[in-house]
Amino acid sequence: MLSQDFLKMLQLPHLDDVSQYIRTASTPVLVSMGAVAAATTYYLATRPKALPPICDLQMQSVEVPGGDFARRSALLHGDAFQTHIYDDARTMYEFFRRGATVSNNGPCLGSRKPKQPYEWMSYREVMERSENLGSAFLHKGHSRTGDPHIGIFSQNRPEWTISELACYTYSLVSVPLYDTLGTEAIAYIIDKASISTIVCDVTEKVGLVLDCVKDTMHSVKTIVLMETPSDSLVERGQQAGIHILSLQEMEVIGQANHQQPLPPRPDDMAVICFTSGTTGHPKGAMLTHGNIVSNCSAFMKITEFCCPLGPSDVHLSYLPLAHMFERVVQGCILAQGAKIGFFQGDIRQLPDDLNTLKPTVFPVVPRLLNRMYDKIFGQANTAVKRWLLEFAYRRKQAEIRRGIVRRDSIWDRLIFRRVQASLGGRVRLMLTGAAPISPTVLSFLRAALGCQFYEGYGQTECTAGCTITMPGDWNAGHVGAPLPCNSIKLVDVPEMNYLAVNGEGEVCVKGANVFQGYLKDPEKTAETIDADGWVHTGDIGKWLPNGTLKIVDRKKHIFKLAQGEYIAPEKIENIYIRSDAVAQVFVHGDSLQACLVAVVVPDPDFLSGWTKRTLGLQDSYEELCGRADVKAAILEDLLRLGKEGGLKSFEQVKAIYIHTELFSIENGLLTPTMKAKRNELRQHFRSQIDELYAGIRI
Repeated sequence: MLSQDFLKMLQLPHLDDVSQYIRTASTPVLVSMGAVAAATTYYLATRPKALPPICDLQMQSVEVPGGDFARRSALLHGDAFQTHIYDDARTMYEFFRRGATVSNNGPCLGSRKPKQPYEWMSYREVMERSENLGSAFLHKGHSRTGDPHIGIFSQNRPEWTISELACYTYSLVSVPLYDTLGTEAIAYIIDKASISTIVCDVTEKVGLVLDCVKDTMHSVKTIVLMETPSDSLVERGQQAGIHILSLQEMEVIGQANHQQPLPPRPDDMAVICFTSGTTGHPKGAMLTHGNIVSNCSAFMKITEFCCPLGPSDVHLSYLPLAHMFERVVQGCILAQGAKIGFFQGDIRQLPDDLNTLKPTVFPVVPRLLNRMYDKIFGQANTAVKRWLLEFAYRRKQAEIRRGIVRRDSIWDRLIFRRVQASLGGRVRLMLTGAAPISPTVLSFLRAALGCQFYEGYGQTECTAGCTITMPGDWNAGHVGAPLPCNSIKLVDVPEMNYLAVNGEGEVCVKGANVFQGYLKDPEKTAETIDADGWVHTGDIGKWLPNGTLKIVDRKKHIFKLAQGEYIAPEKIENIYIRSDAVAQVFVHGDSLQACLVAVVVPDPDFLSGWTKRTLGLQDSYEELCGRADVKAAILEDLLRLGKEGGLKSFEQVKAIYIHTELFSIENGLLTPTMKAKRNELRQHFRSQIDELYAGIRI
């Protein structure tokens, strides 16, 4: 029984009132308790859960018995590399046929005109057009054994994929061309591959081919133009001994001379992909159907449990199809019966294409991610906005570290919704590769975009990828574990003090995705693939304790300084590029000099904000670039980053030259894959480099 003192404390005057109090209070109390219980139950049922990892994230690769310290994926059971994922899809032709079946003849390839919606071709329509075009190739004299090479010289568009599928359907071989190679390189490829038929997208490319073969003994007999060629262009072709006709005319020829498909075998050649390289002639990497299928299948195996692809997925194709990264992505999409929508052809219109197509799969390259990151932080132009952005990032990052990936948190609704909407609002899978990316940028965008976001590493000689980050391991700063289609070992580079016994060395790859060699170039092939079948990449890697690979250096571009110290300039550039003020850096040194210098291109979009924040200066881009105090501040920032990044004193630059024009493909200072052409950069800035060294001596 309740005491009178307790009743007084409750401010109930009489004992008889207790029962009345309980009766009057019970209904709202019980309702409140029920509401709390319901809310708790709802939270427990709907709270975000981490997806279970597909392997032990503390041991993502395992050592292969037999020495050499080689490692393979923890997902790979036994000694055999993964060659395929579906028994009925072991070639790229069978990939496409499978996609047509699982999609139930759904939409396949789409394109759009400005300010218009996407228009789609079905899988059956694409198949029919591919068979017609392939039949026309055969009618023109091509065959698996006689004249198999078909050149494709085009931007990404449905007809590109149809042309390649035509090759796959009749066991022919596609040879992509791209105008950034230059006239000399295109002429070299046409001659090297003895290409007799080239499919072009626009008149200008036809003219470029005609210029390449002008006044030479050439192999070209037919040029197929995706547009309707003018009479004057046809006449110009006739003068060169080349038949120029439209793609529509070619398909009509094939329809009138239709032949049953001649499906390839896994060991048959599928693609000869010429790598642009930074020096010398392009090299034609020969890739079989089995090579490409194994690479696609390994990626699909990694993602099948946490982010499986299916017919409802949509991919935006804008990365060049002339390179294998985009081709492997398209292979995965087609095998699953999903849709490929092509950009309009102008990268400046990509935001509009994203908003219209609303893709679910969006492969990217670091350059695009860097611009996204800079733009986001550039808009956080007050202390309060920046604090909110960084606070929201930390909250999302905390979830990601627990394995929770989502885009419906309070921080997504308040802060990151617009970032996600800029990609169409539906992206659920992203993949970056082709070049190193800053861990800071990758970590932030993983949180901001709230989707499965993988980083891969590879090269054309390994089809595309040879490592990838695992689902659930969202720590940036490494490139993941070996794909199930290959193993990786690290080989001693004693002159750089990298030793395999210490888990460091040159990255070497062996597996089902390794290419067959360079076309008609046994010498270069022998330099790249050793007698045991290992591809030597020229990159320096380091195994981390969890079995992932970290790329730490580059072997191919090392040089000695006058005092005998070895320098890997790309490692230094990757550290310096983290400066907010800097867009591009070229580090130079040679054996006649005792120190390093650099050419720096400040970031046109963010230099002004950076100088205002650090120096209290605000002026035009050109005027800021010309100021000595700005130059000194940039150098100081680079040296700070170098020290934080562990660079030794001889690895730090002693002087910089400020250049205002970005290195680009157009000005000949970058390769089509956005790698620095070091020889060209050295020659282009020869006088400025000499002046820098002269100033240091003074």
